[in-house]
Amino acid sequence: MRVVFMGTPEFAVPSLEALNKNGYHIPLVITQKDRPRGRGKKVHPTPVKARALGLGLEVYQPDSVNSTESINRLREISPDCIVVVAYGQILKKDVFNLPQYGCLNIHASLLPKYRGAAPINWAIINGERETGVTIIKMDEGLDTGDMLKYESIPIAEEDDSESIHDKLSQLGGSLIVETLKDIKKGNITSIPQSDELSTYAPKISKEIGKIDWNENGDNIINLVRGLKPWPSAYMVYKGKKVKIHKAKKIEKFSHQDNGVIIKVSDDGIYVNCSDSCIVIEELQFPGKKKLNVSEYLRGNQLDSNIRLG
Repeated sequence: MRVVFMGTPEFAVPSLEALNKNGYHIPLVITQKDRPRGRGKKVHPTPVKARALGLGLEVYQPDSVNSTESINRLREISPDCIVVVAYGQILKKDVFNLPQYGCLNIHASLLPKYRGAAPINWAIINGERETGVTIIKMDEGLDTGDMLKYESIPIAEEDDSESIHDKLSQLGGSLIVETLKDIKKGNITSIPQSDELSTYAPKISKEIGKIDWNENGDNIINLVRGLKPWPSAYMVYKGKKVKIHKAKKIEKFSHQDNGVIIKVSDDGIYVNCSDSCIVIEELQFPGKKKLNVSEYLRGNQLDSNIRLG
């Protein structure tokens, strides 16, 4: 089976590797343009481009995958299927109707829940107990295509968006291989999505990371987990935005107002919220590296009885 692969970030790499390892002929890998990244703003290849070149695969980086040039190139290749994983451009009808088996998208949620750009983050922020990967046959809607295969995994209390990202990226690789095998055998069943059950997972922004200390403890912890490692939940301490990378919830032991630092120790920073006490265990001040609170306190001071923003 001739498979054109479209993907850009690290999440897509295991799927590319799985297809290559299982003997699928990949005549072309399409990815976004190289862009400046990191503090030095040096231009780096996308993770998919870097891996594709390492596997000896041809890479194509058009300004628009829907351009006449791109569509003509796809027609010349005549792929049996196009596999899309977090590519970053919306495909038009001329593209996803081109292959015999259509364009298959690997989506990081149990559709129809969490359609959109950030399904992993929002599933954790909203306190879901499970998530998964769904393979869909793409259509003109936003993640609305018929479902071909799906598999779920639990979201454990210790999971955050980073760990779930890694688990689902591996799951996506194995699931797309199973899907293509079933398609080839004619053993696949399309399941239409129910729009009534759908939810939306919009793009994550830095603004949603500010902690509201009048929220309950579960919601605050879920926000911290769901925004790790980027853009991170944060508190405002003496006018500075301080990122919180790790925290836990315990029972209240003080009658201080919500958002006031009750206690500072090597164990963490203790702050009341509506129904419990949050213990901040790992933080990062602007321009500094992230540290455990115990490490930070070795050369710095954190005051108690301060109201956090």
